[in-house]
Amino acid sequence: MKALLGLSRVIDSLNTWVNRGVIWLVLLVTLIAAGNAVMRYGLKISSNAWLELQWFMYGLIFLLGASYTLQKNGHVRVDVLYGKYPPRLKVWVDLLGTLFFLIPTTVIIFLTTLPWVRDSIAIRELSPDAGGLPYWPIKLVLPIAFALLFLQAISELIKRIAMLTGHLEIPQYMTEEEAEVQEVKAIVEQNDQKEDKQ
Repeated sequence: MKALLGLSRVIDSLNTWVNRGVIWLVLLVTLIAAGNAVMRYGLKISSNAWLELQWFMYGLIFLLGASYTLQKNGHVRVDVLYGKYPPRLKVWVDLLGTLFFLIPTTVIIFLTTLPWVRDSIAIRELSPDAGGLPYWPIKLVLPIAFALLFLQAISELIKRIAMLTGHLEIPQYMTEEEAEVQEVKAIVEQNDQKEDKQ
C-alpha cells in the first residue's frame, strides 16, 4: 500500500502542477476578453482569432482543471443522499463510483477522441471562419485532459482503498467552500469568546 500511496502522491503532484498553469490561463483569458471588448466596442476592430482564442482558453481551463477539481473533491454532486451518509459509507460510494463510472468513462472518452484528434492533425484542421485559428491544437488537449482525469481517478481510488484498510484517516468530506465556511465560523466564535471575556 505504501508504493500505491506514493504513486497517488506523484499523480496528485502532476495535476497540482498542471493546475498552476490553468490558474495563469484564467488571468490570461480575462485580459484577452477585456482587450477584445475594448477593441470591438471602443475601436470597432474585431477579429475571429481573438474570439476563438477566448473560447479555446475557456475550454483549456475546463478540461485541464477537471483532474485538480476531482483531487480537491470540488466536483458537482447530487447531494440528496450522499451528504447524509456517514464518512465510511461516503468512502465506499466514492470508491464504487470511481471504479464503475468515472474510470470507464474517462477510458471511453480518451479512446474515442484519439481518431478524431489524429484526423484533425493530419489535415491541419482550421476554423471555418475567416481569420480563425487552427482547431487541431485544442482537440489535442481532449485526450490529454482525459488521461489526466483517468490518472487522478486512479489516485482517488488508491486513497479510498487506503482509507478502508486503515492506511489513511477517513476525512469528514468537506469541499473547499464548506471548509472555508467552517473556518469563518471558527473565527467568529473565537471573536465572540474574546468579547465575552472583555
